[in-house]
Amino acid sequence: MKRLEALVLFLFAAIGAAKAQSYQVPVSEVHEPMQTGQYQPTWQSLQQHQTPEWFRDAKFGIWAHWGPQCVEGTGDWMARSMYMEGGREYKWHVAHYGHPSEFGFKDVLPLFKAEKWNPEALVEKYKRCGAHYFFVLGNHHDNYDLWNSKYQPWNSQNIGPKRDVLAEWAKAAQKVGLPLGISFHADHAWTWYEPSQRFDIEGPKAGVYYDGNLTKEDGKGKWWEGLDPQMLYQQKHPMSKGSWDNGSIHNQWGWGNGACPPSPAFVTNFYDRTLDAINRYQPDLVYFDDTVLPFYPISDCGLKITAHFYNKNPRSVVFGKILDEEQRKALTWDVERGAPNEIVAEPWQTCNCIGGWHYNTSIYERGGYKSAATVVKQLVDIVSKNGNMLLSIPLRADGTYDDKEAAILDDLEAWMSVNGESIFATRPWVKFGEGPVAEKAIKLNNQGFNDGQYSNMDASDIRFNQTKKHLYVTAMGWPSDGKLVVKSLAKGNPHLKKSISSVTLLGYGKLKARQTAEGLVVQLPQPVNKIAPVLKIQK
Repeated sequence: MKRLEALVLFLFAAIGAAKAQSYQVPVSEVHEPMQTGQYQPTWQSLQQHQTPEWFRDAKFGIWAHWGPQCVEGTGDWMARSMYMEGGREYKWHVAHYGHPSEFGFKDVLPLFKAEKWNPEALVEKYKRCGAHYFFVLGNHHDNYDLWNSKYQPWNSQNIGPKRDVLAEWAKAAQKVGLPLGISFHADHAWTWYEPSQRFDIEGPKAGVYYDGNLTKEDGKGKWWEGLDPQMLYQQKHPMSKGSWDNGSIHNQWGWGNGACPPSPAFVTNFYDRTLDAINRYQPDLVYFDDTVLPFYPISDCGLKITAHFYNKNPRSVVFGKILDEEQRKALTWDVERGAPNEIVAEPWQTCNCIGGWHYNTSIYERGGYKSAATVVKQLVDIVSKNGNMLLSIPLRADGTYDDKEAAILDDLEAWMSVNGESIFATRPWVKFGEGPVAEKAIKLNNQGFNDGQYSNMDASDIRFNQTKKHLYVTAMGWPSDGKLVVKSLAKGNPHLKKSISSVTLLGYGKLKARQTAEGLVVQLPQPVNKIAPVLKIQK
């Protein structure tokens, strides 16, 4: 009887587990089987994978967040915004190319030529600027693949550059020894492109539908004859709840709050494309622009991609956003345009950009880029909290950066070449910092978006990090009187084994120092760099 009861309980538990693992839109492995091995597509199994030490040592990566949405120079999400009547991007597009019922984003794609793109020169420059890994865009929400894709004919080999962009980026990264990362964003095309189903409310084209509903049959005699626009736009479905409200997509990013559920074919197509790129280009890092993982929690797609990648590459890293504590054990947490104001136990990353994610001419014209000083100070702050920074340098559609970006990169290279030892292969100290910003309660806004809170740090804010032999102390600016007082290193502090009588200023040499009850007091020379002084202290 007891054995029967035990069997019944086991069966109920098994049924419960099966229900817990059932998904509304399960992915198919017919075309791209998930690689099997140590990891299964469950949170419990994926938690066995640890963020590798090479990534913790790397600290800084540069991202080529570059694709056809750079053509018009109107900024990120332009392939969505061009279908929003009356908006800046819509007006620019109509003025330069015509109405989106006649010239839609599909027609922008051939204008993405990459005619001046030199991937080897770019990646070599990024490495000189301190990048220890390099990221590229595999696809964005515009659903265009930047490689010779097996499962998406709207790709860079067929349309636009007529080049396998990922293959060339991967070759350039390999040549200089940088780990390669690929970001995939196309899983949101389903809802993101919904404005392409709309029509103008006012004006001479009122009631004329945009091109988001076109089919393969509509292409007869057109440049895109033989291609199915729905493979790009993915709009043969009802609009999500409140879709005409341009802001509703943000509340539906996690596939809730009325988002139209994706079809099994769309989910599987994204899965197939992602595995195709992973298998071909052998990245070490994969980034998803998602709440947790692609299509989570309605599909096992993201879990299967992650298990495949972990099984394929033991040194791999997968990033997810808005993760709970358990999910952070399985994935590496990514914070967009921001940082927590504390040391985080598990390694994490912030993704940020000096301007807009896609090239924006207006940011260039108004001088709106982050300076190299802002980038460096935010990097130092992030590293002090056990994080890495992935920085996007927007490229123009021709594959080049502009003169203002060139100056930022040069300043970044100058500071990193002297002070990089205080960044790379370091770990947090007993505290990350001191000063007004360090002591401020700074909260994250959804997936991040709090970097403005860190944009005005000065010499009164100090950050720490360390190696086994040295403590590095970075002031977020040069004090006007040259006197630097580090309160956390006051006489009698319990965190260093010996008293401090001298310190080394990187890029200069040794300085006299004295420990007082107030703190470690150092008189700095005239600034030896344009950004921030770094003290090196023997432990």
